[in-house]
Amino acid sequence: MESMTLLEIVKSGGILIIPIFICSVIVVAIAVERYLAYRKVKINIPQFMMKIRYPLSRGDITSAMNECSVVKSPVTTVIKAGLEKAKYGREYMKEAMETAGNTETYHLEKNLSVLATLAGITPLIGFLGTVTGMIKAFMKIQQLAGNVNADVLAGGIWEAMVTTAAGLTVGIPAMILYNYYINKVREFVYYMETAGDEVLNIVTRSGDSSDDKTPPPEPSPMPQEPSDERGPVKLADNPFDLDNLDSGSTGGGTTS
Repeated sequence: MESMTLLEIVKSGGILIIPIFICSVIVVAIAVERYLAYRKVKINIPQFMMKIRYPLSRGDITSAMNECSVVKSPVTTVIKAGLEKAKYGREYMKEAMETAGNTETYHLEKNLSVLATLAGITPLIGFLGTVTGMIKAFMKIQQLAGNVNADVLAGGIWEAMVTTAAGLTVGIPAMILYNYYINKVREFVYYMETAGDEVLNIVTRSGDSSDDKTPPPEPSPMPQEPSDERGPVKLADNPFDLDNLDSGSTGGGTTS
């Protein structure tokens, strides 16, 4: 029996080989694009934190922000967003970092959902080819009223096996790549959270946070002496003053 080339084997898979091939091209394109994107923004996090830790401890926010502007990474973007709100207090810094972190995570996860979808549907397309190939084989059996041999069924069986193999060949690497890149995203998220917390604590300890810059409450006014329309009440006006209780004031007294 003559040996078949790989191209001839692929052609025997039928029409469903075409969508499987398209899926494989998309998987390769996404894998290369994500690899280059993650490589571009990857930095040495401990080394970068050493550069900004000292100026932050001295309250030099501007120098730390300049360092973040030089190095392009999701971690530096989150830190810079928090430092821009340092003068407003810890809560504003934290909120700015969370917003920037969510945005960076969205960009890091770009196209990964497509990769996961292809990892799931490509084997299913292969299984669909298995079903259609077996359908063709049984149709041959029916057409020939059971008088068949292996050569008659070979076409349908070839299509069934080749499409299944092709779908798994694309789907398995796609799933591996998806899990690998998801772990990369989680690593970036971890560094964003830890670096952001460290910067937040350093700025707060150095006194650059404005949480405690609220003005002190004004002292309450001293209570004043009660008064009526005639002016303040004096002790001499008290009708029960014993010095005023003489005989003339009572309207009558004893005579000697």
